[in-house]
Amino acid sequence: MNELRGITPVSTLNEKRLTVYCEEHSFFTAYAESLQEVLAAADWTNVLELGNVLFMARENRKKVFICGNGGSAANADHLANDFIYAMAKSTGAGIDAVSLCSNSAVLSCLANDVGYEEVFSEQLAVSAKPGDVLIVLSGSGNSSNVVRALEMGKNLSLTTASVVGFDGGKCKQLADLPIHFAVNDMQISEDLQLVVGHMLMKWMQRKIQTSAV
Repeated sequence: MNELRGITPVSTLNEKRLTVYCEEHSFFTAYAESLQEVLAAADWTNVLELGNVLFMARENRKKVFICGNGGSAANADHLANDFIYAMAKSTGAGIDAVSLCSNSAVLSCLANDVGYEEVFSEQLAVSAKPGDVLIVLSGSGNSSNVVRALEMGKNLSLTTASVVGFDGGKCKQLADLPIHFAVNDMQISEDLQLVVGHMLMKWMQRKIQTSAV
């Protein structure tokens, strides 16, 4: 019996944890609410339009290039993966998607020899063809290399899109299809890039399935 005196009942432990959760997790609740507010106020018109552009790119065997910096670069890699296979989950049925952020040798070569602002535009100049698609991901919309990518995309007759936060910056002005979330938070801006990408992937899944019927 003496051994049991110092043991707190499980029900009491659960009650204590619940109290701590409510008091100390308010930061996470506030973050989630901020993200929800932006999503609830969003205009999805250009996301739908981009979905249609991606569907036609797939139908016509065009390439889709994606780029960004830092967390946005990681998102570019992530979405290229989703578009290539996860979108259709069938060999050869996805989109020919290319992340311009994924080849470290090319990036370091161009940054060293030409300048960091040209690390994406120079790749497009070699690989992109008229009718291809370019999607740039940026929090501020003002990073020089994604701005130059959009300018090169226009020169090469690509359809261009941007997913941007803050005031949208130059990328909002340059892109054919700007997808702008007016949020002054870099991390939420980067969250929204993946939200848009995953929406497009799921929408394309359904579009591919229904068009095959």
